[in-house]
Amino acid sequence: MIVFLCSRSSNLSTMEFSCQYLWTLLRMLILLCFVSNNSLVEATNKYYMSYYSPCSINAKQVYRTGFHFQPRRHWINGPMYYKGIYHLFYQYNPKSVEDANIEWAHSVSTDMVNWKQLNPAIYPSKRFDKFGCWSGSATIRPGGKPIILYTGVVDPLPHPGIQVQNYAVPANYSDPYLQKWVKPDNNPIVTATKGENSTAFRDPTTAWLINGHWNILVGGGENNRGIAYLYKSKNFMRWAKAKHPLYSRANTGTWECPDFYPVSLMDTNGLDTSVVGENVKHVLKVSLDATRNDYYTIGQYLPDKDRYVPNDGSIYGWGGLRYDYGNFYASKTFFDASKKRRILWGWSNESDSHKEDIVKGWAGVQTIPRSVWLDPNGKQLLQWPIQELETLRGQNVKFSNKILHKGDRIEVKGIAAAQADVDVTFSFPSLDKAEPSDPNWVGFDGQDVCSKKGSNVVGGVGPFGFLTLASKNLEEYTAIFFRVFKKNDGKFKVLLCSDSTRSSLDKRVYKPSFASFIDVDLAYKRLSLRSLIDHSVIESFGVGGKICITSRVYPTLAVGNNAHLYAFNNGSETVTIERLEAWTMNNSQMN
Repeated sequence: MIVFLCSRSSNLSTMEFSCQYLWTLLRMLILLCFVSNNSLVEATNKYYMSYYSPCSINAKQVYRTGFHFQPRRHWINGPMYYKGIYHLFYQYNPKSVEDANIEWAHSVSTDMVNWKQLNPAIYPSKRFDKFGCWSGSATIRPGGKPIILYTGVVDPLPHPGIQVQNYAVPANYSDPYLQKWVKPDNNPIVTATKGENSTAFRDPTTAWLINGHWNILVGGGENNRGIAYLYKSKNFMRWAKAKHPLYSRANTGTWECPDFYPVSLMDTNGLDTSVVGENVKHVLKVSLDATRNDYYTIGQYLPDKDRYVPNDGSIYGWGGLRYDYGNFYASKTFFDASKKRRILWGWSNESDSHKEDIVKGWAGVQTIPRSVWLDPNGKQLLQWPIQELETLRGQNVKFSNKILHKGDRIEVKGIAAAQADVDVTFSFPSLDKAEPSDPNWVGFDGQDVCSKKGSNVVGGVGPFGFLTLASKNLEEYTAIFFRVFKKNDGKFKVLLCSDSTRSSLDKRVYKPSFASFIDVDLAYKRLSLRSLIDHSVIESFGVGGKICITSRVYPTLAVGNNAHLYAFNNGSETVTIERLEAWTMNNSQMN
């Protein structure tokens, strides 16, 4: 644990000011780097991390999570897997509050749940990263040799700086903890060429090997066109820009944190990043700076033409597919060769004020690592929390066949409602009472509908779901709920909403409604929902991971032991809780 010792003062405001100043200096940036056989780690831009400060003991630590990895602020990436160890490289600025002098700090884990801090891995020290070691990726080359690619800043102006791509290698390949890295003097190995914006030229992806050539993408943008630049190399040292980008799209702004990987059409196993074939599709994900959301498409990779062709109808931007329809950005995946799975990580920023973040001594969290695979329908991805998270489950309650009539509410007792894992399956006897879609909603997305049709608005089939982080008298709560609508063509569509508009009595807090419609078969008239509740974070997974929504909330009453959890129904159609199981989640070991 990183600890700043602060001089004591009888004047509390002086003490808090001193703590705020010191913790403002500790601005961290987390990279998500992932490695597997011949594949690799990924990371991204400038975001910072911090730990619990003894100076902040008088601040609002009630919002600090118990089982999420917490960065100080901004983007994060995730772990790299090497010789049985997962590695998390995260960055911070030890000298000032500016985005300069960024170093890569380093934590390790055997399960992606509990983490131990090591010494920093790399830091600005040479002409090619003088003003910052930004995001990067790692690849395992033949012979089991990892290599990191990262973005270096060579000039701070024009803002946010001139960016180049560098590499680093371990000083000792036999060390599973990779405690020391070397940055050779032949860096940089990739620089922006004519037509590329060198101030928006970053986040190299996992490298993949095809037809004797290594390939990487570098995110960028020019004239409001988002671009995934493609670079190729035979030896990983000399890189040449391809004749054209792998893919680009007009009117999408700068693309950050690109991610490109294969998914199987045959099963749920993850694939090494270099895999191609008849039974394989590819995913291209980008983080849009313009919307601050992550979007992805599924399509066909044509290696002989250096092209990626999204499925018909695929789009980036509003209306496109997203990993998560809530507070989730700058995500990365990696192939975990040890368990043949692809793991997704994302960053969830704070929704309170910057002033409050300083008082807390930390800001932002990393979402729980999720397994990701292709839905059997081939139209979208599915996600689910990694199984290792279940090792934190403690006290347990469960019940079944509970009837919820209109207006009913059942409290889930016997667990710590502020730090819990709850999994439920709802059913309903008929869809006859489903609300008709409003023709005025043409062009609306799920979030618009959720803001108009909250959990207190009586419906037909729904709203039903959870009231999480609820105060005893419901002055505060965050509602996670389903609502079923009937379209003009007689078909049905399901809305999942995470509504934080009643989450806090603090009027300064941003309290949005997050939501999306789900493509789901209602033949069995059954919907499932799992929510991970961790003080100020709620991650919800609807219908087996077809839709995911992350919310950040800051209750003033529903904190600690004063938080409650309810199942509810405000629809005219009766709903049955077929089964519900919930667990108190124990704390993970965090650095």
